[in-house]
Amino acid sequence: MLPTTTSDLLAFSSRFLEQEAGDRLQILKQLGLARYADFMLLMPNTNANVACVMRFFADPSRVKFPDLRGVELAGLTLDGANLIRANLTGAKLNGSSLVKADLIYAQLQDADLRNADLRGATLNKTSWAGAWVEGCRLGVGVGLTDNQRQDLQERGALLEFWLK
Repeated sequence: MLPTTTSDLLAFSSRFLEQEAGDRLQILKQLGLARYADFMLLMPNTNANVACVMRFFADPSRVKFPDLRGVELAGLTLDGANLIRANLTGAKLNGSSLVKADLIYAQLQDADLRNADLRGATLNKTSWAGAWVEGCRLGVGVGLTDNQRQDLQERGALLEFWLK
């Protein structure tokens, strides 16, 4: 049974992020949230990530699309992650590897994607307003519109041919 008060939920979420990956996975399985293990097992224990985990644990039965506003996942390997319709507004993903990640309909407003690797990621219907993309590696033909490609390149993203 999950805690119902905000203070108890805060403590539970903080303890979750203190756990080893195997223990975290067991908790996620019990809550029916194992589909988010690819990033929840790697999250460092920061205040921003505790707040994110609290949103997941507040009502796990209603979690359909990840609410990752402000999450701190800088430098992590999240290759192949399922982030369909994820709200990554203000997320810190700089230096992360999101190769072949599924980011369809992801909200990337004001996200820090500097030097991130998104080659092979599916980026259809993504929103990039205010995102920092200097040095962000994007594959060609990944679901971006021509206007998005041009805008992202003008802001420093690198569009590369990539086969894998």
